[in-house]
Amino acid sequence: MRAPDAAFIRRERLPDPPPVGFARLAPDLVVEVLSPDDRPGEVLAKVADWLSAGTGLVWVVDGARRCARVYRADGSDSPVENGGVLDGEDVVPGFTCKLNAIL
Repeated sequence: MRAPDAAFIRRERLPDPPPVGFARLAPDLVVEVLSPDDRPGEVLAKVADWLSAGTGLVWVVDGARRCARVYRADGSDSPVENGGVLDGEDVVPGFTCKLNAIL
């Protein structure tokens, strides 16, 4: 079981009644915040696990380098530099967050 640093699940996907503890479904959006001891291979393994489980968008935020990388279900990825914007894209339409607002 993976537990992300932050996650978003659309309301219409939540089970009824809501689960106690961790839901047994992949979030729509996962946010992983790198720690100093995180290894690149382990982080990429987490990203692959989330995407293969059905997560549509994974944001990996690197506070030390003041940047992020966005991974998508279609296999594409892109960097977001400090001053850039994290976008919910088609997973969380209309949601954006300035990267420097959270660093």
